[in-house]
Amino acid sequence: MTYRKKLLTGLCALLSGVGGAALATDSAPGDRPRHELPPSKDGNLVLGLCDGETSLEVKGVKEGEPLSRAQALEVTSKLMQEWRRKNPDARWDVVAEAPTPPPSPRKPSAGKSNQAEGPTASSGAAGMAEKKDANVQTGHTYGAFSERDEALWAASTQAFLEEGNRVFHDADALGSKVAVSCDMCHPDAANTHPETYPKYQVQFGRVALLRDMINWCIENPVRGKPLADDDPKMKAMEAYIYSKRKGVPLEFGKH
Repeated sequence: MTYRKKLLTGLCALLSGVGGAALATDSAPGDRPRHELPPSKDGNLVLGLCDGETSLEVKGVKEGEPLSRAQALEVTSKLMQEWRRKNPDARWDVVAEAPTPPPSPRKPSAGKSNQAEGPTASSGAAGMAEKKDANVQTGHTYGAFSERDEALWAASTQAFLEEGNRVFHDADALGSKVAVSCDMCHPDAANTHPETYPKYQVQFGRVALLRDMINWCIENPVRGKPLADDDPKMKAMEAYIYSKRKGVPLEFGKH
């Protein structure tokens, strides 16, 4: 082996080792960043926001004792007031301050066509007139499709969003030990700004995706266990959060 080949081989091995170590460190559960809350001298429960800084001691409730939804709403409201006081210039979505109760599980609502009027992808498709009322999915992704196809797709998407809405509002579904759910700090998914991801997240000290921030919130304010990237609840919540920002331009990296 020539000197040049030896040098290249050694360099590749070094880069591979460094890259592998970095990936292992980044994905190792024990290295996941956590919000270290200041302890209560009286052993009371201390809750914190997802900023990794703002926290509040819950008087009269000991660590490990559950909160009611009403108590959790009161505490998270105070935490958000404190955060807004410290960040008066932060971008803030104007929505109802009181989040709605968790939606009840229900059958998916009937989807409506979102196809624009006038010429469409199905215009002039051969044989579509005869097939439009058939009880089968007649179309395909990049070609002609029927009104029934659109209804199926819309209903499936709507059901997916509704599941994300349910989980977002449900402390039990999130595995919370303190009755806190995502909607308490983010009514109607406000101030999640999914259009700004990926971006550098100071809590992690690295670039993060929306799902990384969802898991940070689940682990810290919610006090639950993180979800895998392919967990149906994670996917549904991501979809729900993005759906609330429909029409907002992408601004990846914006703070």
